[in-house]
Formats: sequence, structure tokens, C-alpha cells
Amino acid sequence: MKDTRKLLDQFGIRLTKRLGQNFLIDEDVVEHIVEGAGVSKDDLAIEIGPGAGSMTRVLSEYAGEVLAIEIDQKLIPVLEETLADCSNVSVINEDAMKVDFKKLVEEIERDEEIKEPTAVKVVANLPYYITTPIIMKLLEEHAIVTSMTFMVQKEVADRMCAPPACKDYGALTLAVNYYASPQRLFDVSPKSFFPQPDVTSTVIRLDRHAAPPVEVKSREMLFKVIKASFGQRRKTLHNALCNSGAFNLDRAQMAEMLMSIGIDPGCRGETLSLSEFALISNQF
Repeated sequence: MKDTRKLLDQFGIRLTKRLGQNFLIDEDVVEHIVEGAGVSKDDLAIEIGPGAGSMTRVLSEYAGEVLAIEIDQKLIPVLEETLADCSNVSVINEDAMKVDFKKLVEEIERDEEIKEPTAVKVVANLPYYITTPIIMKLLEEHAIVTSMTFMVQKEVADRMCAPPACKDYGALTLAVNYYASPQRLFDVSPKSFFPQPDVTSTVIRLDRHAAPPVEVKSREMLFKVIKASFGQRRKTLHNALCNSGAFNLDRAQMAEMLMSIGIDPGCRGETLSLSEFALISNQF
């Protein structure tokens, strides 16, 4: 495959800062990402933001079928050239935030010329500005996706994998762990990209739980409690819940409720596990 910079020059493409375009140009890193994603010939791999197609080509060697979703229309001719000999790759020019992944997968499964995949795995070098929205969209809306392997900003990976009672632990940690098991794979230097970002990146894999690790009467209530608990991070749990205005309990009732399930009203939300948040949620 041609050098990414030469390809962009060939097609007269100037990268768009608005889209957070930093293309991965280190072939060894690309190979390690695909290997870490555990993609096999029985899988459908969905790549978000293929850029010039360097990782797409490697995915096509490992996966049964590859679906690449690229928002930048200017890159479609580049992908058509770089992927011309990859018969198992389909490219669509769409915004991944607006894509109905379930519908796309169903269309592929209905294609009689394509072997029905046993698993759907997302692999992506995501623009940093859209990392969290994309991850939450896939976790919340698309149980059809069994695993996700992403290149993200290191601090985002820190937050997703953080244990309770540390500075990185928060609402994102709990949301990710409710839906999936996160695993850090490796860090990536800015030198592996063109143009180089200002931060270190981390490749992280999220394996979706077959069922949530905690039982809750209402998923919406669980995340309402979590959001309120971290809305005023420096406040005690009792004060954060009371001040949120989201619950129909006065201060005395709130304290009594927390103590009735063995939770200290004076603790901070960042010290509680997902199981303890589930207890509070079910009590409400």
C-alpha cells in the first residue's frame, strides 16, 4: 500500500481539523490492533473511520467481511483505490453517529453470497472528539456487537478502566463496566500518526457482557443515580443526590434510605462500586 501522505497528496486531500483526522501510519501498530481485536474469518468487522484504508486492508485479511464507515466524502476515492483488490470489503459514506448498525448487519446477513457471521466486532481509530459518544451509542443501542477495539486518548482509557476511589473513576467507568469488560491492550506514541496528535493514545478492547453484572429494576434509574452522584464530585453522596433535584426525598429521608442499605451518606460517589450503585437504584 502507498504511503498515506503520498496518497493524500495524490488526491489533493487536506485533512479536516473539524473531523479530528489523525491517520495511523505505523504498520506494526495496525497489525497489533487487529490481532488484539481477535478478528477471525467467522466475523464481520466494522471499522469506523478507515481514513486511507491501512487498517481496513489488514482487517480484510483476518475477517470474513469488513464494513468500513467513512464520514469524509473526499476519502472515498482514496479507499476505492487502496481497497480495490479487497473483495470482502464494503465502504459506506456515512456518519457513524447516525448509522443504524443493526439494520446494516441484517442486510449483510440477508446477502446469500456472504457467509453469516458468528460475531460482529467493531475496530476503530476514533477521532478523539467523538470517542465517548460513539462508544456509548454502540454499548447502549447495539447488543448485536460482541466486542469493540478502539484507539482512544490515553486519559479516556484510564477513565474506562479505573478502580473505585481514584481520580479517573466516574460515570464513564460505571457505564462502560455495566455493558462490557474493558481491557487495556497497549499505548501508542504520537509518532505512529500523521499528522501527530499532542497526546499518547491507548488501544482498548471492550467485550460485551452476555448479561449485565448487576441486576437493576430500571437501567434508566441506575444511570440517573450515577449521574447525580458525580454531578458534584467533591460533595458527599448524600449532598450530591439531594442537590441534584432528581429524587423525591427530603434530606432526612435520603439519609435514612442510604443507611437502610448499608451505605454511609457521608461517603463520596467515587468510592462506590457498580453493585452499590445498583443497590441505591433499586431502593429508589
